[in-house]
Amino acid sequence: MKLADGCTVIRNARLVDGTGAEPVPDAVVMIRDGRIEYAGASANAPPAPDNARTLDARGGTILPGLVEAHFHPTYFNVAELADLDIKYPVEYVTLLASVNARLALECGYTAARSGGSLFNIDVWLKKAIENDLVLGPRLAASGREICGAGGLMDWNPDFRKIGMEGLVLLINGPDDARRAVRTLVKDGVEWVKTYPTGDAAAPDVNDHHTLCMTF
Repeated sequence: MKLADGCTVIRNARLVDGTGAEPVPDAVVMIRDGRIEYAGASANAPPAPDNARTLDARGGTILPGLVEAHFHPTYFNVAELADLDIKYPVEYVTLLASVNARLALECGYTAARSGGSLFNIDVWLKKAIENDLVLGPRLAASGREICGAGGLMDWNPDFRKIGMEGLVLLINGPDDARRAVRTLVKDGVEWVKTYPTGDAAAPDVNDHHTLCMTF
């Protein structure tokens, strides 16, 4: 991601620096060429260059960027499992992912870990963000998810003849698992998401009685 040029000074802010220290009132943040050069009390701030851009925070709070640890960039208006894979065509989902990435950044998330993505769209979304084609947080891509047959994401009965191939790689046993992981690594993911059990989030499901798989 391209860094901004020049110097920007934010004044009249309340600073939460993320270290656990008490908030700093009347704080100044100085950013030079996209890097934070100073963040602290205005009384100790270094002099700003004459050509610096100055912003008045008007007493607002400044804090480090948030990290979204479970981000699904390709999810949009999901009300049921069918919405995850078969509600929209992949071309439209790709555009939705770019919108979600920008929304995440506007909400203060400067980094995000994808929790699964249709057709490895998050892998290419990450590249688009890094090349300044779209706005979004720094992204760790996981691509498609891995699920054991009969697990949480293997929910469609066979008579529907509809799978979840765009979102899930279904496996049966260690050999399938290794093959799936290698496929994802080839696709460019940075980490792998798996569903080794059934629907652990359901209130009426006992994990001991679900189909499980050891990787």
